[in-house]
This record gives sequence, C-alpha cells and structure tokens, in this order.
Amino acid sequence: MAAKTVAFHTLGCKLNYSETSTLSRLLAQDGYEKKEFTEAADVYVINTCSVTNNADKECRQLVRRVTKQAPNSTVVITGCYAQLQSEAIATIPGVDLVIGAAEKFNIVQHINNYVKSDKAQICSCDISEVTNFVSSYSVTDRTRTFLKLQDGCNYTCAFCTIPQARGKSRSDSPTNVLANVTSIAAQGVKEIVLTGVNLGDYNYEGINFYNLIQQLDAVDGIARFRISSIEPNLLSNDIISFVATSKKFMPHFHIPLQSGSNTMLGLMRRRYVQGLYTQRVQAIKQAMPHCCIGVDVIVGHPGETDELFMETYNYLHQLEVSYLHVFTYSERPNTKALEILPIIPMDVRNKRNKMLRNLSFKKMDYFTQQHYNTTRPVLFEQQNKNGFVDGYTDNYIKVTTHYTPNIGNHITPWKLR
Repeated sequence: MAAKTVAFHTLGCKLNYSETSTLSRLLAQDGYEKKEFTEAADVYVINTCSVTNNADKECRQLVRRVTKQAPNSTVVITGCYAQLQSEAIATIPGVDLVIGAAEKFNIVQHINNYVKSDKAQICSCDISEVTNFVSSYSVTDRTRTFLKLQDGCNYTCAFCTIPQARGKSRSDSPTNVLANVTSIAAQGVKEIVLTGVNLGDYNYEGINFYNLIQQLDAVDGIARFRISSIEPNLLSNDIISFVATSKKFMPHFHIPLQSGSNTMLGLMRRRYVQGLYTQRVQAIKQAMPHCCIGVDVIVGHPGETDELFMETYNYLHQLEVSYLHVFTYSERPNTKALEILPIIPMDVRNKRNKMLRNLSFKKMDYFTQQHYNTTRPVLFEQQNKNGFVDGYTDNYIKVTTHYTPNIGNHITPWKLR
C-alpha cells in the first residue's frame, strides 16, 4: 500500500509555524509522508491567520491551487481563521475539513475518519471550551526553533480577534517547557525563540515568565534564547536586568506599541500609556546600550486623525528603537474598533504605512552603523542561497557573507563593516 502523503502551508505568525510543525509530526507518526505544498499530495493542510482582512482571499487562492494540482486530495483548513469563520470557509469549493481551535491537534483522527462528500465537514466548538494547552515547536533546520510557551489572551484590544480565535490565556508547565528545550538541544539547534500570543502573561501555578526564563538560562545545549514579543506592561525591570546579565538571552526585545498617542492607546484599549513605554525603552538602553528594540505599530485605526498619527510618528522618530513592524489597520468582525469614528480612508492608511516603513529603514540603518568596526557573535544559517549565507548577531543585525560548508549553524565572532 502506498504511503499517505501530506503537504502544509502556514499563514501568519511564528506561533502558527510552531503549531504547523507539531501537526506535521503528529501526521508523520501516523505514517504520513511530508510533501512540498507545490507537489501532489493526498492531504493538504492550510493553517490560517486572522490578523488581516486578506485571510479569506488567501485561503481561496490556496484552495484553488491545490485542487487544480491534486483534484482528488483532501483539503483541510485550520488555525485562527478557521475558528472565527468556519461556516464561510466550509462554502469554499474544494474545502473538505474545517478544524477549529479545540480540535486541531486531533487532526489525525479527523483526517482518517473523513469520508469524501460534496459538503465540507466542520470540526469546531465554542471558543469558551478551548482550555487545554498543547506544546508546539518548529524545527525546519538545526539553526533556530520557535517554541510555544503560552496560548490565548485575556486582553480586549479594540482591533483584535485573537481572544475569539484562541481563547483565554493559558501556559505550558515548566516541566514540559524544559523537556522540549532538552529535546530541541539534542537535535543540534543553537537558538530558541520563545513564542506565545501574550508571552509576558505566562503563568503556571505561580511560576511567571521571569521565573521561567531563569530556569531556561541554566539548560545545557542551547546557546541562544530570544523573546519573540512582550507587552510593555508585562516587561518588568527584573526581566530587563536578567537579560542584561544573561549569556544566553540575547540583547533583543520586540515590544508592541501600536500607537504613540495616549488618545489612540485609550481608543485601542491598550493597557499602558506612552510614558510607560518610554520608561521601558530607557531602562533597556541604560542596561544594554547595544540592545536591539523592535516595535509593532498599527496605522489607520479608527479615530486616528492626522494629528494623532503625527504624534505617533514624531514619538517614534525621537525614541531610541531599532526597527518597526508596521501594520495597516483592517476591519475585523465583532471588534470594538468598528464602533469608533472617524474611519480612515484606505489611501491614507497606506500613506501612513509607507511613512513609518521609511522611518523603520532609517532607524535600522542608524542602529547598524553604530556597530560598525565592532565584533559581535553571529549565528549563521544552514541554507546556501546562491553562494551566500545569512546570519544574525546577538543584537539582531543581519549579516550576509559567502557560503562555506562549515559556516552553517555555528556562532562566529564577526567584525561588522
């Protein structure tokens, strides 16, 4: 009997990538052979995102592609968009299974029990029933792994559907986390990026995020840890001081801001004000002048007048941060942002996005130039990209050099120039 084959496509965040890897391992344990998404396969799994309003469009395009290349295959849609819009996804021609948040890690059972029919089968539930935590991590090569520590969110930000898609905040046990780290280290991985929906909210029976990273710092076999993203109100001085003295936690923070205007932060229902964010950045730079700081920003959120946007722009211009991840606001169903006026025209949103992306380029260029003629440790990737290879310094400066067989997955002192 021929081996069953499966292919995966992931949309969205690093958390989704870690979960796709776990789904892949579950199916591999059941005898499925993994194929590239561009190849013919018996099953296609599309792990979706709900952050932007392109989810429906992307999902439809991917389904059309796979049904054309493998018309008799089983097409499975899971992830955040599948939880939020299961009925709509089920009407897409070619979709066979829609698996919601509570059932996605039972994917083997659902696929094996599925009988092909003209109507898509929905395996979902009320999000209030999603209370369990499933460990996940991605291993695509031996250089870097994304490890999920926390899932769900208790916040009610005006623009966000993630609590509706992933449920309440919940965390992995320290025992499981440490076991996963040990397993990842045994595979030769040098760097682990800690991920979650609201990572700083990690709490397991009184063990908080600060307690956990202290335990991780003592694990043998992993050279580097990075904190993927942490809310400013949860980034304590203890965490900053710990990273400053740790040899394994990299001098690199990614801290969501969303807006530099207190008026907008209130409309967005964020849990901090501009002054607290400034304090966090100043504390980091005082402890680690070489630290890289990334920022998430949303432009075009309802209520963001030209004056309020320029308040954000000017604030970020003077703030000692290194780069920006800029998101153009998109309307999401069942969010408080839909009740806020004025609505910002799309051309204005796009113009603001471009302004902040240009500012981000200048800031990263300036941050990089500050480190010219200094030597920093670089972890190079495995992949040979047409004779070149990429790597990142401890403080997240990208380095590209000529590929040599012995350079991949090694940390090398590197003079920046």
